Amino acid sequence: MGDLLKGISSFRGAVFPDHQALYRRLAEEGQQPHALMISCADSRVMPETITQSGPGELFVCRNAGNIVPPFSTANGGVSSAIEYAVVALGVRDIIVCGHSDCGAMKGLWHPDLLKPMPNVAAWLKHSHAAHSIVCEAYPADLPERQRVRAIAMENVVVQLDHLRTHPSVAAKLATNDITLHGWFFDIETGEVLVYDGTAARFTDIIEDRPLPVAVTGRGRPHVMPQAAE
Repeated sequence: MGDLLKGISSFRGAVFPDHQALYRRLAEEGQQPHALMISCADSRVMPETITQSGPGELFVCRNAGNIVPPFSTANGGVSSAIEYAVVALGVRDIIVCGHSDCGAMKGLWHPDLLKPMPNVAAWLKHSHAAHSIVCEAYPADLPERQRVRAIAMENVVVQLDHLRTHPSVAAKLATNDITLHGWFFDIETGEVLVYDGTAARFTDIIEDRPLPVAVTGRGRPHVMPQAAE
């Protein structure tokens, strides 16, 4: 806690003064973020750092496993964040960002790890489809590290499908007023892969070219085994 308090003191004394005008404007005019990013709560994954976004530029929703529960009538924090971002803030892009070495995805592969955490186990039911896809469509001899990586990638695609069940998102998709993106952050290398729905695989970001659109196509693995190496 001491380090956090020192950080606050440093922010107030060394960082905030240089950006005071920006914060004043944001306080007076409100936020106008470019995109909603749904990412994992993993402390190693920092959306603003990865995208080099400043205050007011990125609306972030973080949870264990970067999960988007399918829409239901029950209130939920993730669903509320999505609805607010789309309806109130008018974001035109939604990003679901998974990552390597994800503890939630390891829990899917090793359910015994979740026995002391019943709430986490229940939450991860929204990712069971990703586990099933990897079990059925990937080589049985895939090493565990690559298997967990593949589950994390497939989970991004599963959550993109769940996004489409939310009325606010579905309405904007129907009028081409919103675009969905799937990203995968490699902690070790700093690389960000993007999901190409046409090719049904994750690819490198190429500068000066439009990002692929996450239009899913069923019938074969979304993430080819070589992408999980």
